[in-house]
Amino acid sequence: MEKKISSSGATRPPIVVILGHVDHGKTTLLDNVRSTNVAAKEAGGITQSIGASEVSTKEGKQITFIDTPGHAAFSNMRARGAKLSDIAILVVAAGDGVKPQTKEALEYILEAKIPFIVAATKIDLPTANLETVRSQLEKEGVLFEGRGGDVPLLGVSGKTGKGVQELLEMITLVSELNDIKGDPEGSLEALIVETGKDNRGPTATCVVRNGQLEVGCEIVSEIERIRVRGLFDWNEKPVQSVGPGEPALVLGFKNVPPVGSRIWGVDQKEILPTISMQKKSVGISVEEGQIPIVIKAQNAGTLEAVISNLPGKIVVLASGVGDVTESDIFLAKSSNALIFTFESKTPHQVRKLAETEGISIESFTIIYELFERLEEIIEKGKVEILGRAEVLAEFPYNAKKIAGCKIIQGKITKKDALILTRGDKKIGEMSVISLKKGREDIVEAKQGEECGIIFSPQLDFKIGDVILSVRK
Repeated sequence: MEKKISSSGATRPPIVVILGHVDHGKTTLLDNVRSTNVAAKEAGGITQSIGASEVSTKEGKQITFIDTPGHAAFSNMRARGAKLSDIAILVVAAGDGVKPQTKEALEYILEAKIPFIVAATKIDLPTANLETVRSQLEKEGVLFEGRGGDVPLLGVSGKTGKGVQELLEMITLVSELNDIKGDPEGSLEALIVETGKDNRGPTATCVVRNGQLEVGCEIVSEIERIRVRGLFDWNEKPVQSVGPGEPALVLGFKNVPPVGSRIWGVDQKEILPTISMQKKSVGISVEEGQIPIVIKAQNAGTLEAVISNLPGKIVVLASGVGDVTESDIFLAKSSNALIFTFESKTPHQVRKLAETEGISIESFTIIYELFERLEEIIEKGKVEILGRAEVLAEFPYNAKKIAGCKIIQGKITKKDALILTRGDKKIGEMSVISLKKGREDIVEAKQGEECGIIFSPQLDFKIGDVILSVRK
């Protein structure tokens, strides 16, 4: 924050971020600390959203943890986590040692200029070697206690609990040495670490750094002024207020606020910049070879992570938090776009509309599977070929031309996009105006069948040309 907390403030719970390489045991360690089982619930074993939780040590000291995802796609979320925290825990699997995301996490910690502790995890495994972790991190410039620096190194096991109490004691000690304070009577300063939508409306998880957040009070975010109508602690239990160092889920927002944005007391901020999480890229151009998509995610942090790591040939026409809507379907229809969801739902009526309009919706809960699917689409030549038809004849019809065709592979339907090809050359793209078998209007023509097609625009087709039916 730009404004430092007054040194006269009281000691508050430290805000601790857990950083490290994917699958190095961050969530399992935090599970042991807070006696929950988040890791077993995570799709594919990967943490996919920022969570804030609060624990008490045996001595009654409070600590607030922020568990940030370890997959490479969530680098922005990890960076944000380091910036809002007081202390970082750099997790390194004692058997695997320093990995690319370990180095990345270390960079964030050093940039944020916050004290940190190295937790060598999985020490219950026979391959564990703390000295390997120490020597590898020393090569990255880490100065450990007793070796010219002040960074503690502790061995822990999230599975057995070994070393966990020592880690909590070390966090408390580092907090006291760094004089971490907050004034519950001071000006409100809080940061949003995650957002989402549910049946209660937009939600925001925040961590208070100073002041007091109460039910009924008026606050200002970067997008709007609201009255807090509900607060819930990390266990989803309703509370009336939260103070410095404490996390809470806030209800009352009319729009989803940006992840990483701030909350002020209503008397602290007069002018609000206009920011909208629901992005609609009106008039965006899609060039040859690019693939337009609409993407929805369950929360804002995940949406940001997905969008920032999409392959270069993917063009995002629209993105947003929450369920797929009818407007998403119509936008995809008008732009020949695909819809991808990440942990978001598609209501039954919206899915039926998508089927009627011929719009593909693909849903994912594991981020790398989403990226693999996009790469697969790109490798297939940017389109999925549904059918091929050879032009056998040409007939005039009301100042238009009908292409007499035979389906040589797959099928062609009235909803499909068409590509006219001549040899290896692409002549142009078209859509179906009319599909007939004899004088009868038909919805689709299958392999081996003959049909007449009127398409728009009226490209100059020739006998022998091949029409591809594609899903973009």
